[in-house]
Order: sequence, then structure tokens, then C-alpha cells
Amino acid sequence: MPDSPEAQDAPGRRRGSSRRRGAALLQAIFLATLEELAETSYEELSFDKVAARAGTGKTTLYRRWSTTAELVLAALSDPGTGFPPPAAPGTGSLRGDLTTVLAGLARGLQEPRGRALRPLITQRPRHPELFDEVFRALIVPHQGLLLDILRAAAERGEARPAAVTQRMASLGPRLIVMESMQRDSVPLSEVAAIVDEVLLPLAATRP
Repeated sequence: MPDSPEAQDAPGRRRGSSRRRGAALLQAIFLATLEELAETSYEELSFDKVAARAGTGKTTLYRRWSTTAELVLAALSDPGTGFPPPAAPGTGSLRGDLTTVLAGLARGLQEPRGRALRPLITQRPRHPELFDEVFRALIVPHQGLLLDILRAAAERGEARPAAVTQRMASLGPRLIVMESMQRDSVPLSEVAAIVDEVLLPLAATRP
């Protein structure tokens, strides 16, 4: 059958395999979606291109998703290809915790999942539902973790209680995202500068 996933798998494709099914095939489709989106744009994304990159048939995609928007949302929401909740760093210091969390975010933005966010962010007015998913998947979890970090720092006397706010917690991730939009990567030195020149002066207790 020309439409069957197995028949349309090609042994020479990057990830194609006639034996791949289930979770392995799903992960390949999600990764192909994000890689394709990162290299082109949302308008150019198609089931044909994703299927070819994933080494499967486009009918496999149509069976699960009606639109490319649904596929992109699924790929971003998947813990394997998207953005899983960030882990608590537990360095014991405000500076260490902030640097660890934001450096992890910066690394993620260099990967296909991170580069795929750029066209979604820049085209927010045209695709608000996708931008909302980006915000939910990326900013909100980091904001929640940074709020906990600020709260713990305030309890240790490292941060002002007045600095424990949602706005303060979202500032670091937003700056990292904006830096990633302007350059291919956000080096650790830039992460440290954001922490030392912006976040700590705003949050830390005065000597």
C-alpha cells in the first residue's frame, strides 16, 4: 500500500526504518516537525515535508492530526521533544540558582525545539494559539521555578521579599528568549551578565 507508513519508509532516510512504530515513530515525527520548523517557517511547514524528514508516510500524520498547528502543539507539548519542566538547581545561592536555570534555558533554545520557537514568536499576531502554547510550555514553568528560587532566597535573606513577584520571575526567561532571537546562541557569559547586571541588583538585599 503506498499510503502505509511501512511502505513509504526509505532505508536511506535520516531516521527512516521499516520497523519503527509506536513511540519511536512518534518521536521521529515530532523531532522532524521541530527541525523543519526551525529551518524554514510555519507557513512553509507541511505534512509532506515532515513525513519525508521522519521517514514515514504522510497518511500516518493525517491519521493523528488534522492540521500542522495541531502537530506543532503536540511536538512542543511532548516531554521528549518539547520543553519538560525545568529541574530545581539547589545550588544554595541566589546567583547560582538563577545562573543554572537560565543557562539550561539558553541551551534548550539552541536545540531544534528552541529554534522552532522563533517563527512562532515573531508571527504571534498571525498564530496567537501557537504563541500561547510557546508561552505555556516555555515561560510559565521557568517562571514558576524562579518564583520558588526567589522565595527561598528571601527566606535566606539573599533577596528582598518585595522582589518575589511573577514579573520578577519572568524577567530572566524573557531576556534569554530575546537574546536568542538576536543571535544563534546565548553564551554562558551573557547569562552571567543578565544575572549579575539585571536580576541580582533588582532582587538582592542591599548591603
